[in-house]
Amino acid sequence: MEGSQKSSTGLKVGLGILLVLFLVTAFYTSKLYSEKQENEKMLVNEKKQVMNDLNNMAKDYDEAIAESEVKNQDLIAARERIQGLMDSLKVSQNSVGSLWNYKKKYMALQEEMDVLLTENDRLKGENQYLASSLDSTQVQLAERTMFTDSLLVQNTELTTVVKDAAALQTVGLVGMGVIERNNGKQIPTERARRSDKIKVCFTVAKNMLTEGGDKELYVQVIDPKNNVLGSNDQIEFEGQTLNYSLISRFNYENRNLNICEYINELEDSKFEEGRYTINVFNDKALISTSEFELK
Repeated sequence: MEGSQKSSTGLKVGLGILLVLFLVTAFYTSKLYSEKQENEKMLVNEKKQVMNDLNNMAKDYDEAIAESEVKNQDLIAARERIQGLMDSLKVSQNSVGSLWNYKKKYMALQEEMDVLLTENDRLKGENQYLASSLDSTQVQLAERTMFTDSLLVQNTELTTVVKDAAALQTVGLVGMGVIERNNGKQIPTERARRSDKIKVCFTVAKNMLTEGGDKELYVQVIDPKNNVLGSNDQIEFEGQTLNYSLISRFNYENRNLNICEYINELEDSKFEEGRYTINVFNDKALISTSEFELK
């Protein structure tokens, strides 16, 4: 009888312990579920905020494109990249890692937008100055050379934007023929036979991730007959050979830097009539390209 009572008491104690363990487990399961729900809610809100920021950025580009008198390919290409990021974000998973990647891409696009809109305002200001000082033919030339066919080559996927975030980039690449007076004054011209030099200008974009110091970019100018003008020297990168017109060397201080380089006319002939292509390379990577025409 006494043994039976002890067995019954032991069973009750065991059941009590199991009940306590069950309640503790249920409590922590409920707590973990609540925390998961809260984290998911926070990630959804963060995702909405990033999407809202991208929408606002897209509107800024839309306004700048609408205000441009001439089609600006730099702004249009950047606007398309933002739309691509928005489309990708809509179908992305709600995770901390994924959201952080999108935030980094957004910050990279934000820096690019600051450069492009600043450059767009500068070009509009220069165009207004030219309009007040040159005749109508020269104004049309300035508009074509400053705005037409200006293309920023960034057709890589958005994942490459993060990977190559520290690489130097250029914007506002333009080329033109110039007449150089004895006093050093330069006059833009679209006439091949009147051109003393070919002028190539671009802006090295601000990038706080890039280490400052002496840098160099390779500029390639190709004439209508597919000849590389200038020095036409060669350099090899990982088995690939690049023929370049000149090396643009400069000291980079993590801020926008405007650069102009020149190609002199040939000793025995003038520049050819037709369409010229300008390419700018950072090592073997093509980072900017543009075209202009001499008649």
